[in-house]
Amino acid sequence: MDKVLAAFWTFANSPAGITLIAGIVLWILNRIYAAKPLWKAYEGTIISAVRMAEQLVPEGTAGSGTEKLHTAVSFVLKVFEEVNSRPATPAEQAALTEGIQIKHDELDRAGVLGKPDPLAALAAEQKFIQSGAPK
Repeated sequence: MDKVLAAFWTFANSPAGITLIAGIVLWILNRIYAAKPLWKAYEGTIISAVRMAEQLVPEGTAGSGTEKLHTAVSFVLKVFEEVNSRPATPAEQAALTEGIQIKHDELDRAGVLGKPDPLAALAAEQKFIQSGAPK
């Protein structure tokens, strides 16, 4: 037993052993830090849901913030269910709700929420052009 431990210790202190141990540690750290929250996969949907909720729920009404959150969560959960063919678990719902709140805060700080959606304006313009508008 002592010879096995001595051989292992000798290998662990050799350049090859140190390289192997460092590689394993880096692989483990990469696995830990590469894990992204669930809502990151639905970031585009969350941004669309936040912008949609901002337009649908009028500002200044009682409980408008809660209603906007509810509208955005409902939209994101509906998309989640369509994509995964199953309803979200309570943990997934909590993660998606957290993502909505985080993205809303980021969009609000960036000053994007009060502005009209440029893609909606482009779509309206294309619809106008396709409708046979005079040139």
